[in-house]
Formats: sequence, structure tokens, C-alpha cells
Amino acid sequence: MKVLVTGITGQLGHDVMIELESRGHEAVGASRKEFSLTDFPAAQAFVEHVHPDAIIHCAAYTAVDQAEDEKDLCMIVNGGATRTLAAAAKAIGAKFVYLSTDYVFPGLGDTPYETDAPKGPVNAYGLSKYAGEVAVQELLENYFIVRISWVFGVNGKNFIKTMLRLAETHDTLTVVDDQIGSPTYTKDLARLLVDMVESDKYGVYHATNEGFCSWATFAREIFRQAGKDITVTPVPSSAYPTKAVRPKNSRLSKAALDAAGFSRLPAWQDALGRYLCELHKNTTE
Repeated sequence: MKVLVTGITGQLGHDVMIELESRGHEAVGASRKEFSLTDFPAAQAFVEHVHPDAIIHCAAYTAVDQAEDEKDLCMIVNGGATRTLAAAAKAIGAKFVYLSTDYVFPGLGDTPYETDAPKGPVNAYGLSKYAGEVAVQELLENYFIVRISWVFGVNGKNFIKTMLRLAETHDTLTVVDDQIGSPTYTKDLARLLVDMVESDKYGVYHATNEGFCSWATFAREIFRQAGKDITVTPVPSSAYPTKAVRPKNSRLSKAALDAAGFSRLPAWQDALGRYLCELHKNTTE
């Protein structure tokens, strides 16, 4: 199978390429060098040239706070470019995988959101990603919409790397404790995405590592597994104001994965341990 992967310089796209190649698929990567997500004709032409059997669209505008000042650009990239790529996929009969986010939900309550729960983004980033979902569902039948959260991988910036860096110069850190969700290891997620694209079990899914935690709990576990004696002081979101509002409840239900027969991802603590080993291996080689 020939699979086009966008955003290969990011955390997820990097690992999706590796997973595809490990299974013998022809993986064609695209980054800004191939086309800009703001250049719709170039994106369409690239898809037509490659003529893949499937597209896994990992590229996105992900600067959540900056998006509040660049709402139009964020919408062009996450909404408009996704619509363009989906239309190109439809024209050649390719499967389409769109990576979305927990931010399409309002983040209220304390129960996990089902895939069909009412949407209500509370920031520009979430609104733009939901626009991408709408475009995919309007144009395609052979699609997978996969909502993820709290992503971490070796190829890029993430919360874990930030915590480890801060641990070098701090013995106490304050971390938000009233936002609850699930970390997602890109290596685990990549396996699931390739499982999906190898199937015809189309639909909307939630995919994160198993278990829920707050950012403060996540930080404590990072330091515990990394063997660092750092005190984590929990604080409410109000003590750490950001330009973009963050949802308090980012819990996502995996019922759709279960119903389709896809395996859930391992527990987030297990994923964290494997990730820390991978980071250590990369720094010692």
C-alpha cells in the first residue's frame, strides 16, 4: 500500500513513517519542503502526483496560544488545508486519516466524552480542528477521524521534555492540577493508525494511552520514573493563565475502538517508561 503522510517533521508523522515502513508499505512523506498547507493548489497537485492509496494527515497548526492571535491562519491550515486534502483523496479514491483533538469538546463535567458527544470548542485551535472534522465528513466516506490528546514523541517538543529540562534548574515546580486527560505516545498511536488504514473500519475514534491524570500527576510520574527528586506543587488553571482557554475535562471514551475490534493503547505510565528509555537511548548513542 502506498501511504502519503503529512507533517513528517512532527512527533506523530515521524513515527507513522517508521511504522509504515516496518510493515512493508510504501511511505511517502510530506513536509513544508513538499508543499505549504496554506498553498491549496500545491497540496492538491502533490496528492495527484503521488496518487497514494491512503493519506494520514498528521500536519497541523498546533500553537494553541498563538492561534488566538492568528485565528485566520490557524483556520486556513487546520480547516482549509484539510478540506483540500480530503477533496484530493476523494478524487483518487484514497482512504483518509485525520488527526483531531480533545479540544473539539467544551471540556465540562468529569465523564469521558463519547465520539458523538456534542462539540463546543473553547479556543481557536479547537474550532479549527473541528472545521477539519466537518470537512472530512462532508466530503468523504472512507475516512478515519482520530481524536488524540497530550501527545509526546521523540521527534519534537512536548510536556515531558519540558519537565525534564526544568528539573535541571529547579527542585520545585508548580503544575496545573484541574485539567484531566490522557497522555498519548506517538509510537503507540502510530501502530493503531496503521492498523486502521490497513482496514476498512471507517469512522470516528478516540485514541490515547489508557488511564486519566492531571498535568501535575503526569509531572510527578515523569520525575519518579526519571529518578529525579522534584517537588510538584499542584495549582488551579487560574494560577497559570494562558491566552487560550484549556478544557478542564479531556477524558475520551474508547468505546468506538472496542466496538471496531481495535486494541486500546497501553497504560500511559507504561508508555512513559518506554519513552524515557527511548530518550535515554537517543542521548547516549
